[in-house]
Amino acid sequence: MSTYRLNNLLAPRSVALVGASARPVSVGRAVLENIHKAEFKGRFGLVNPRHAEIGGVAAVKNLDGLDFVPELVVITAPAREIPGIIDQAGRRGSAGALIVSAGLGHGPGSLHEAAIAAASKYGMRLIGPNCLGIMMPGVSLNASFAAHMPGAGSLALISQSGAIAAGMVDWAAQRGVGFSGIVSIGDQIDVDIADLLDYFAMDHKTRAILLYIESIKDARKFMSAARAAARVKPVVVVKSGRMAQGAKAAATHTGALAGADAVYDAAFRRAGVLRVSDLRELFDCAETLGRVESPTGKRLAILTNGGGIGVLAVDRLVELGGIPATISAEARKTLDAALPPTWSGANPVDIVGDADASRYAAALEVLLADRDNDAVLVLNVQTAIASAAEIATTVTEIVGKYREQHRRWAKPVLAAWVGADQHIIQALSGAGVPNYPTEDDAVRGFMHLVRHREVVEELSQVPPAMPDTFVPDARGARQIVTAAIADGREWLEPVEIKHLLEAYDIAMVPTYAATDVEQAVAYAKEIFAQGGTVVLKIMSRDIIHKSDVGGVVLNLTTPEAVRAATSDILARARKLRPEARIGGVIVQAMVVKAKARELILGLADDSTFGTVVVFGRGGTAVEIINDKALALPPLDLQLARDLIDRTRVSRLLKAYRDVPAVKQDAVAMVLVKLAQMAADIPEIREFDINPLLADETGVTAVDARVAVGPPQRKFVGSGPANFAVRAYPSQWERRLKLKDDWRIFVRPMRPEDEPTIHEFLRHVTPHDLRLRFFAPMKEFTHEFIARLTQLDYARAMAFIAFDEATGEMVGVVRLHSDSIYESGEYAILLRSDLKGRGLGWALMQLIINYAKSEGLKGISGDVLKENTVMLEMCRQLGFEVKPDPAEPDICDVKLKL
Repeated sequence: MSTYRLNNLLAPRSVALVGASARPVSVGRAVLENIHKAEFKGRFGLVNPRHAEIGGVAAVKNLDGLDFVPELVVITAPAREIPGIIDQAGRRGSAGALIVSAGLGHGPGSLHEAAIAAASKYGMRLIGPNCLGIMMPGVSLNASFAAHMPGAGSLALISQSGAIAAGMVDWAAQRGVGFSGIVSIGDQIDVDIADLLDYFAMDHKTRAILLYIESIKDARKFMSAARAAARVKPVVVVKSGRMAQGAKAAATHTGALAGADAVYDAAFRRAGVLRVSDLRELFDCAETLGRVESPTGKRLAILTNGGGIGVLAVDRLVELGGIPATISAEARKTLDAALPPTWSGANPVDIVGDADASRYAAALEVLLADRDNDAVLVLNVQTAIASAAEIATTVTEIVGKYREQHRRWAKPVLAAWVGADQHIIQALSGAGVPNYPTEDDAVRGFMHLVRHREVVEELSQVPPAMPDTFVPDARGARQIVTAAIADGREWLEPVEIKHLLEAYDIAMVPTYAATDVEQAVAYAKEIFAQGGTVVLKIMSRDIIHKSDVGGVVLNLTTPEAVRAATSDILARARKLRPEARIGGVIVQAMVVKAKARELILGLADDSTFGTVVVFGRGGTAVEIINDKALALPPLDLQLARDLIDRTRVSRLLKAYRDVPAVKQDAVAMVLVKLAQMAADIPEIREFDINPLLADETGVTAVDARVAVGPPQRKFVGSGPANFAVRAYPSQWERRLKLKDDWRIFVRPMRPEDEPTIHEFLRHVTPHDLRLRFFAPMKEFTHEFIARLTQLDYARAMAFIAFDEATGEMVGVVRLHSDSIYESGEYAILLRSDLKGRGLGWALMQLIINYAKSEGLKGISGDVLKENTVMLEMCRQLGFEVKPDPAEPDICDVKLKL
């Protein structure tokens, strides 16, 4: 339901509290007192069947006794009463309830289920149960039992822990950091993290969103909301349980590598969410993001009165991936004139231990004007010579003047006053200067800003186009898998795996499955005839590590050697693993690539996020080395490259000494193909290629294991049911025949379409561009086009049309759903020289059919009154056309589905 009625809960005009206690020390009494201390401006009513007043506030026996309808009902009553209270609130017309109480239980017949059923009858939204409550300073609402109410500000906090939320409030009160809202969500009976991400992403008062997460219930919904929010403002998360060990015994190397926390890490990265490791780092993030914007780069200038602390800051900066800024020649000349000759002459700018406020001011003004840095960190170690408080005040004055002069492009200024007292902290905080207790914290705060900028850039990267030659045999591959499942098997046989890889154009060494000694010898002779040598491996779905049982023999060159080795392998395996099911031996051609790197690639199944792609260093010690990175599918070539780059083995893929560089894009392409295979064949549970040999000539799979089973629907909605990120919806590709036998190919838009869009817009007249964008459009930046092409298919769709004869783009239509997923807004644009040939009509019909398939209830759009052709087409398609009462030049068009 996303943001449906959330504004009524988080910015209500009227509130009722049900369950406040007369006992001074109780949750209900604390909530009552907090509501009054916050001086809520709307109407307030108290409900208690046993007391006529509590704490001087008159109470009525039930909600029907109120002379107004409360938009929000806050419940601190016993769990057994909650379903009835919700039902009564719904009948009165309340929008939702905040359930602070705990003890509703779970499962069929529970109070939890009864509360959901009661709310569903009336379309009510529920926050909680078992939560601290909500604090919305902007509307003076503190419906919580927290000890303090935060001041108004630009940070939003969404927390699954009431204690964490309360701790953030206490910290913020000391630091002067304000919040646009704090929501403790408890057990998420209805309103969840994704709903609140959507809400605060659209809230103009919120500049950054902080998350404390213990677990995620609906991964696809979370990924969609988090990605949308991260595009418009920083989203920072602390995830608890980082060191918890997975209880599931993995059946493949890939499964063993894909630990639960590593999957969360991959999900946050894919969504563009900045992950921090602990509360201290979250506080640093809040300090930074709550006060300044992200810099344009990662070059940091450091101003200090102590050389040691400045060097420590540089060390930490380099360690975290930042760049110590150089001092420009012009700035150095100015600093030479303003500072004593003993200053450092470089970055960090050490202005010596006796530096006073005037020396700090002179140096800071120069660094702020220097274009060779992106931000400035001011450090101060207190001395008996100069007043640290006076220096802090001077710094705030300099920063204030600088921001006034550079309102749009002011570079961030951060500070660390070692041993600062509360007066210094308040002075810096009051001036909006992020300040920290140590240089380490300050540098980390700066790098949070840098990482956010990098995340935004990553979200809008244009991936390379996929090669047209890649056309997998998905149907044939799936038949292999479904046949194995129908046969009652959970694992594919080696020859089946080879055919599966061949269907996706992944090279594998010649592979044969022999059930006895003589069959092994016969297959070996075929390999010898090609001039090759032979490798034998034990064939057993129960033996994962073949070498542990002596189940691998290399470099066999004669039939006699194969005969003897086969007998030995089978006998040894039966002795060491008598319980294992042994089907024979795998006979392979031996691949000799002395300078090849051994890699592991595969697919794992995560209980929360579904299918996960794994990449890392392969070989027999894969779990011991534990060099791996994970990503959520689907993948494009850019995402695959990023996945590779996050491993240590990626450095070995480059050229060194006499070893040529690996064809890295060939490795990336295998990752893309595996992700596509997972989308096409949801019956694949786990997939291991280990090793994949990679060198300057390409890649070859040497060994693989594939676990299969009936498909499991993890996520609702269209697209692969095992993907937390909606994949490219190829089922919507169409070939259309229009007027004059004009043949058009239509498909969903992809991120790599950015160059195509740029070329298309060159063929649209300024007049038509104005009709589409409601303003003259002279240029289209990468950022602008990226927002059009980087689609989340869970929220938006764009169909792009091509002339089949020329391959040129000729039109586009898009639909973006509203925040409650009930209606969508459309937009359409055609090449100006190709209008009037039926393309607009065809694209509109297609987008209408798509909206129906997604369950939307309507489509709407804004059309300029002068765009008479579009308005007439809307009428013919069944749209209702009405003038916009607020915009005389615009018509609202709406179609009920």
